[in-house]
Amino acid sequence: MALTLTPGDEALRAGARGPAARLALSIVVRMADVFNAPALMDITGAHIDSTIYVGDAGLEFAERLAGLGAKVAVPTTLNVSGLDEHHWREWAVPEEWAGKAARQMAAYQGMGCVPTWTCAPYQTDWRPRFGQQIAWGESNAIVFANSVLGARTERYPDLLDICCAITGRVPAFGLHLTENRAGDVLLRLTNVPASLQADDSFYPVLGYWVGKVAGDRVPVIEGLEVRPEEDQLKALGAAMASSGAVALFHLVGVTPEAPTADAAFQRRNPVEIRDITLEDLRVARRELTTADGEALDWVVLGSPHFSLAEFRRLAPLLAGKRAHPSVQFLVTSSRIMTELARHAGCLETLEAFGGRVTVDTCVLASPMFPAGVDRLMTNSAKYAYYAPGLLNARVTFGSLEDCVRSAVAGRVVRDDQLWNA
Repeated sequence: MALTLTPGDEALRAGARGPAARLALSIVVRMADVFNAPALMDITGAHIDSTIYVGDAGLEFAERLAGLGAKVAVPTTLNVSGLDEHHWREWAVPEEWAGKAARQMAAYQGMGCVPTWTCAPYQTDWRPRFGQQIAWGESNAIVFANSVLGARTERYPDLLDICCAITGRVPAFGLHLTENRAGDVLLRLTNVPASLQADDSFYPVLGYWVGKVAGDRVPVIEGLEVRPEEDQLKALGAAMASSGAVALFHLVGVTPEAPTADAAFQRRNPVEIRDITLEDLRVARRELTTADGEALDWVVLGSPHFSLAEFRRLAPLLAGKRAHPSVQFLVTSSRIMTELARHAGCLETLEAFGGRVTVDTCVLASPMFPAGVDRLMTNSAKYAYYAPGLLNARVTFGSLEDCVRSAVAGRVVRDDQLWNA
């Protein structure tokens, strides 16, 4: 299918906004051909995942764009960086690596991006609205924007995301188009107790199972008996996007494009129907644990980044307690949420417990762990899924309460009562 460009596109290609915009448009046009898109379309915002320093190629590309005078054409937020720029020396980050990561951060800020440094931009002032066309990178942000907010984005990879932000244009394909947002597979919760469905630990486990089954298809989930809170939906989507490649899910009666299952499928028939049993979820929960025994080095929370609501939920669990001397207790969040938590009095409680916060980055994106960290515990399915490969660490998955109890005890302590009902 031949790509049709507008006069505005042709002007960009002719250099009307300078060499950086011309270069960015050439990349967007090339990718539109790859996606077989008939045209480009406007966006109202972008979120850039290319901020994470992973090697010299990404740094060179960012500095080349910035050196050519690139400026974003739409409000553009920045994903986690590779660096907690004010506190990186407190961790095991090599100085040369930190210098390059800081240069990459500076290049993106120089293009006019908003330095949010978070993987949860949907919990900031730059949260998109239903129906808005956007270009977002970062898997958990993509699935949340599409599913929970009803905004429209495809899975924008590193480097293409910033090109879309500079041009304000994206290929008209995939999940930008209504017909591609219909459900593919129907997943029915069957005899899963409402008491478990109300628990925070249910959502990452459910998401992990759904991602494995759905792959890159659009799942429609039916049978939920409770209405999830926003952070539970955040954990659900992040897990799906980790174990699978889910960029959009529909939760019948909850998410905006699924008032009914029929509406979620756009009155089409599902290509597959599966039941989700309690035993399926028990198996999924066991798979999220790769550690043996009860020994514990670190408890790590905040993937996606901790919200103010999560800080407020954590604080009373820590009050009057102290982490075991052998266990490090770490929360990752954005600088914005961390300051809000400080004003709310949550950080004082965390620090008295012996815990720490690192901002603007993620343990999966920064070489911050010292040598010898082997056994982690987390309430995040995303951490549990990626840590064995990216950190060469063994992981125990548990609830937030389990994580706190384990940090105090200096060993893994889990309450399995809800899962054994």
